[in-house]
Amino acid sequence: MSSVPVTTWSLEQTSPADLLPAAAPEGDVRIVRAEVPSPEFSRFLYASVGGDIRWTDRLGWTYARWQEHLDRPGVETWVAFDRGTPAGYVELEPQDEGAVEIVYFGLIPAFRGRRIGGHLLSYGAARAWDLAERWPRRTPTKRVWLHTCSKDGEFAMDNYQRRGFKLFDTKVELEPDVMTPGPWPEAHRA
Repeated sequence: MSSVPVTTWSLEQTSPADLLPAAAPEGDVRIVRAEVPSPEFSRFLYASVGGDIRWTDRLGWTYARWQEHLDRPGVETWVAFDRGTPAGYVELEPQDEGAVEIVYFGLIPAFRGRRIGGHLLSYGAARAWDLAERWPRRTPTKRVWLHTCSKDGEFAMDNYQRRGFKLFDTKVELEPDVMTPGPWPEAHRA
């Protein structure tokens, strides 16, 4: 199997004041927390958002592994709906010393380019900052961080920086050149 170089950038906010919210998009776009841990729904979101940009690390997870991950205190999934249809999601994972990672964030291909992404990222970052209010045993958030890579969408880095995230690390590594897992080759923006 051949390999390709992949650049990974890590970005952070160190204060809630760092967040620069995007305007809400026009139309009926709602963001709702998926409060009932559902491996089926989480796997659907993961595969639908990341299928065309080679998200593969969780595709082999068993149902039990998904359930174990989602049951961890403080792990949250916030889902954007456009007129009742799932459009994308942001997954938050608390870590030690008041850090919260935005582990996954993105939109299903048909919903990209509609100004939903900036709004969803703003909302997700705000929920990372107030996560301890929903999980009283958690340390208050002192840092929100994420990573993006050269495989992600062409506007990902710009969106993160426009929301106030600052670059703190860059790495280049060789990764296996895997086939795009889907959702379908003909999936496109509607």
